[in-house]
Amino acid sequence: MNYAILIAGCYLIGSLPNGLVIGKYLKGIDIREFGSKNIGATNVFRVLGPWPALLVLLTDMAKGIIAVYLAQVFFVEPTAQLIAGIAAIAGHNWSIFLNFKGGRGVATGLGVISILVPKVTLVIFAVWAFIVVTTRYVSLGSIVAAGLLPIVMYIFNERFEILLFGSFAAAFVILRHRPNIERLLKGQELKIKPGKLSLSNEQKEK
Repeated sequence: MNYAILIAGCYLIGSLPNGLVIGKYLKGIDIREFGSKNIGATNVFRVLGPWPALLVLLTDMAKGIIAVYLAQVFFVEPTAQLIAGIAAIAGHNWSIFLNFKGGRGVATGLGVISILVPKVTLVIFAVWAFIVVTTRYVSLGSIVAAGLLPIVMYIFNERFEILLFGSFAAAFVILRHRPNIERLLKGQELKIKPGKLSLSNEQKEK
């Protein structure tokens, strides 16, 4: 396997629109037509409830995990894992199956770092969970956790290329959350609460 095949394959894995597929399979809806219209676990949680959201979260994380695992199996160079992870995150954010639109890459990125730096991941996830539970703002948890990622990597004395990857990933996630940051500053960001969408037959057929 060469790098071109690795990048293309991991991009396609990342492009799989799990939120859209799960929404259509469980409820017969296009999740992009409801809530924030995002295909990620947060919007699925708001629209369909916790169990579909958990399924989306796990499957989106799996995309990052599988990408890094493939690089570990077929390549000796550690940088291949970073390239595979970046390709999977790019696929999630600019999916070829969604006209190059997608989510914000948080769950897929979490899957990537869970393999690359498991101890760092535990710290970052704990911070994210604490903020979300105490404030009920998922976006705030994601932004703070992303900002802490390269700092925690540095504290754990991770390799330079890992630290560089973490810095770019953090900046990327924060930039993808710019609309959320604006709403947070204005006090207009929605707090998380589970939803359970009930649709009429007309809506389901739409």
